[in-house]
Amino acid sequence: MPEYLAPGVFVEEVSFRAKSIEGVSTSTTAFVGPTRRGPVARPDAQGHPGPVPEVLTSFLDFQRIYGGLEDLAFTGGTRTNYLAHAVRAYFDNGGARLFVARVTGAGAATAQSGDVMAGVRFVCRTPGSCGNGRVDIVVNTQPVTVGALSRAPAGSIARVGGATGTLFVRGTDGVFKDGGGTAIANTATGVELVTVTALTTDGDGIVKSYDQMGLDPAHPRYIGAVMAPNPSRRSDQLEQTFAIVLPATRPGALDLFAALVPAAPAPFTLSGGSDGAAPTATEYGEGLDVLSGLEDISIVAAPGSSADDATRQGVHDRLISHCERRRAYRIAVLDTRQVSTVGEARDDRAPLDSTHAALYTPWIISENPLFKPGDTTRPRELALPPSGAVCGVYARTDINRGVFKAPANEVVRGALRYDLEINFAQQETLNPIGINCLRFFPNRGNRVWGARTISSDPEWKYVNVRRYFNYLERSIDIGTQWAVFEPNGDKLWANIRQAVSDFLVNEWRSGALLGTSTREAFFVRCDRSTMDQNDLDNGRLICLIGVAVVKPAEFVIFRIGQKTADARS
Repeated sequence: MPEYLAPGVFVEEVSFRAKSIEGVSTSTTAFVGPTRRGPVARPDAQGHPGPVPEVLTSFLDFQRIYGGLEDLAFTGGTRTNYLAHAVRAYFDNGGARLFVARVTGAGAATAQSGDVMAGVRFVCRTPGSCGNGRVDIVVNTQPVTVGALSRAPAGSIARVGGATGTLFVRGTDGVFKDGGGTAIANTATGVELVTVTALTTDGDGIVKSYDQMGLDPAHPRYIGAVMAPNPSRRSDQLEQTFAIVLPATRPGALDLFAALVPAAPAPFTLSGGSDGAAPTATEYGEGLDVLSGLEDISIVAAPGSSADDATRQGVHDRLISHCERRRAYRIAVLDTRQVSTVGEARDDRAPLDSTHAALYTPWIISENPLFKPGDTTRPRELALPPSGAVCGVYARTDINRGVFKAPANEVVRGALRYDLEINFAQQETLNPIGINCLRFFPNRGNRVWGARTISSDPEWKYVNVRRYFNYLERSIDIGTQWAVFEPNGDKLWANIRQAVSDFLVNEWRSGALLGTSTREAFFVRCDRSTMDQNDLDNGRLICLIGVAVVKPAEFVIFRIGQKTADARS
């Protein structure tokens, strides 16, 4: 109770209603795997987690940070950039929010140029063959009068006499001086301010411009700050591909200008960048560890990891372990290998058993966005793992219908056909063991035609049941944090019962729960019947919740028989 120590009128704010529980998002997805470039999700030498991925809301966001769709040049040979294509399929199929954890294999290296001058060189900020590009330096000039030079920022370079004239740098005393310490003459003509622009071109041909930079540390757009190896701005940390390395003792502006703009200008070529070997299961695990700190992720996949026989099982195990961790509230979307027979799909399913994962087959045949007519070096079509598109279908179903709706009988956008056309008889062997098939139906198109987990527990057979309980558990977890350390008595119990009941009533009204009344749909108990004195003495509040969740009509059966004309129904 508040203290009242002096006479007066006191007004207090009180609440007459229970705390509300808000349903959490269920469509935020995370992919882990190799990309062309971008920050690597790997702990540092001290064991600290790697850089936290940024949320992506479009494929353009992905391209700015992680590069394009070009193939990856692994040590054992080139491989389709499965993750990039999966991101494209995810957004095409209705995905809205995505995190990407980039992983690299052994031997991945960053590209760099030769020394521009002692201790000065250009580098790619992240490993990968995409960094094998070039940097072109362009000189920018702006004619000014001698009087106008007083308004130029500190560290500016002025030139008198045209392209081959004398250069002057404005010092901290505000005076422009040349390399010998001589100040610019008040009668000088043909004066111009000089800055440089760096045009960087990565290995995929993507050009980025760093404009109007100065070469003196005092300049507000000093090249060492604008193209810093470790930028201060978050956007630059994510999107900036190239940087300039400078020694601890900064070179003079005029010396740096002479090195960057020689008498015969030529681009500075970067080389040595490598994608290394294909990532192992351990490296995928490091990427998943970084994702552990992002609480709003509900769906996790590693598109393309199943293409490698050596790592497929290990990556599947790590994805499952990641989603089964306490309070993770996630589901893993797994791919089979690129199967040519139903038996191969069964082999990939055999070692798996989890209530927090679902397995999909076959691979999707999609158009290759990089194909150009007459180009024989690129295939017209690509075989892609289904997880990217399926995760998009999950998100689309959640947004349009709700997480309680099974993400099946939904069109797979972008699918031309499937790598293996599965018929009804073949699915009869795959569906009972929890392999979800993607199938083509005449006049209905390409659809996801399965919604089962890979669990042997019949209580958790369906994907939507697993995901709906993830949703309920996390919503109640977050929505009842206010109750921690409250007095553990009847008033708190009543508030908990009311808050959870109000939340579940809304779920029942939205069609997520069975029953013609709330009594049939759910129950909430939080009283002496759920707690004994030992629980109270040890600070435990126990609330028992039962829900009758809606399950999918997987088998729609119509029973038809003959009747006589005078028979009653």
